[in-house]
Amino acid sequence: MPKILFHICCAPCFIAPYYQLKEQDEMDIWGLWFNHNIHPYTEYEKRKDTLKDFVESENIQMIWKDEYNLEEFLRKAAFREESRCAFCYYDRLRMTAGIAKKGNFDFFTSTLLYSKFQKHEMIKQIAESVAKETGTKFYYEDFRFLWKEGIQKSKEKEMYRQQYCGCIYSEKERYLRK
Repeated sequence: MPKILFHICCAPCFIAPYYQLKEQDEMDIWGLWFNHNIHPYTEYEKRKDTLKDFVESENIQMIWKDEYNLEEFLRKAAFREESRCAFCYYDRLRMTAGIAKKGNFDFFTSTLLYSKFQKHEMIKQIAESVAKETGTKFYYEDFRFLWKEGIQKSKEKEMYRQQYCGCIYSEKERYLRK
């Protein structure tokens, strides 16, 4: 059975893709937590704790890169508002691919492909590029069709549901939209 490493930004974005792949019973699904972009730290902890509860309830194998290095993220993203998402995607997908390579995973993917608010084509392009760079295989599936199902399942499980992607810029945008 092929082994896949799933970069997970949060449990609500993981739940529907996880159940989708689990139902197919064709992959050994592992998760990776690496999200140093999330601001503030209390938000980071809420998302991590929610994910911990979910993976423990499902017995999902996890790799925790619990490195909260907001300063590094901000140094790289500051004054680059137009390219901040590309940097953030690249940074997290590069880490995922590197761990997948070292861990002899057959594939890597990301919950970023689930959100209808993320830049899907950019994520796909960056992941394919990172796969070539690292000599790993990227598993592509457009999980956005599971959007409503994921919301429903996460509410049923009473998961903490955040209202922005995680970075300080998206938090600001969240409040300016109102």
